[in-house]
Amino acid sequence: MNELNNLKPINEWFKKLDSRPIIISGPCSAESEEQVLNTARQLKEIDQVKVFRTRIWKPKTQSNSFEDRGDNALNWLNQVKLETGLLTMVEVASPKHVEMCLRHNVDILWIGARTTSNPFSIQELASALQGMNVPVMIKNPLNPDINLWIGALEQINKAGISKLAAIHCGFYPFEQTSLRNIPKWEIPIELKSRFHNLPMICDPSHIAGDRNYIREISQKALDLNMDGLMIESHFNPDTALSDAEQQLIPSELNTILNSLICRLSIKDGEDYNPLDQYRNQIDSIDAQIIELLAQRMNTVSEIGEYKSEKNLNILQLKRWEKVREQGTELGKSLGLSEKFLTQLLRMIHKEAILIQNDVMNDKK
Repeated sequence: MNELNNLKPINEWFKKLDSRPIIISGPCSAESEEQVLNTARQLKEIDQVKVFRTRIWKPKTQSNSFEDRGDNALNWLNQVKLETGLLTMVEVASPKHVEMCLRHNVDILWIGARTTSNPFSIQELASALQGMNVPVMIKNPLNPDINLWIGALEQINKAGISKLAAIHCGFYPFEQTSLRNIPKWEIPIELKSRFHNLPMICDPSHIAGDRNYIREISQKALDLNMDGLMIESHFNPDTALSDAEQQLIPSELNTILNSLICRLSIKDGEDYNPLDQYRNQIDSIDAQIIELLAQRMNTVSEIGEYKSEKNLNILQLKRWEKVREQGTELGKSLGLSEKFLTQLLRMIHKEAILIQNDVMNDKK
């Protein structure tokens, strides 16, 4: 049986966190003392921002990617606290990271999606956190595996961490989509439904991957009654050494925060409408269906280019029959009606024919 014991509400972690939603902001990575302090000074002017976040240690995923500034950057965060009074928050991925953060009085730790995906790493972090009184937030794993997420939360909780929260940052997509990560809102909804007292923070920056989508995702998170937002900001995003496209200048962040609508929660004793949860699940699934259809039609267009080059017919009857038979067989095994599947596959095939026809005619 899943169990999280003695969780403390997020507004009891620090006096500064007495307002809702909790707003956490700061650069993707600590690049320089100037960048960290300039960003923090501007964030201080935004009343809603209570926590300054950044990554001190950032693994190089490519040979030419940004290399972190290491332990020295922790001194910059001490200066942030001294100058701005903001709480500080850092990602940890190893026992050494935990030790260094606690030594430098970092206020909140977070565990990243890659680390959550590795139970061995979570075990090591749980051992390092044993008996500590530090708040920890845990991002969802890269893949949409709610049990892996729950397992990480339970491990850290069993180490004695009662100031615990989850961070929803979306899930890595198999194919390229308009968003960096697929939100799959139904998963954080399910997590919250299992653990009512678990604070839930949304990370719109990593879901979006593009600053133009951050407001929309932030509003969706608040509509789902999440406890706060973690949004990346940089005093000059165009010069950022990592994730430049998803970082906001503090003034843009302020504009977004002031435009968000915080709706009232249902209180104990009031009626709860489960349709909202079902509808949110449907919205998430529909968005994924549309993304996949767009990817399919992009592939169809490439096929049209190839057929034009090789002077092949658009309609390949044997291929269409195979697609229809396989799709119908799979759909029926999943409980869909044959009539619905026939209509759906015909519509998809008709659109594919039109796209290929346009491509091939444009070539003439």
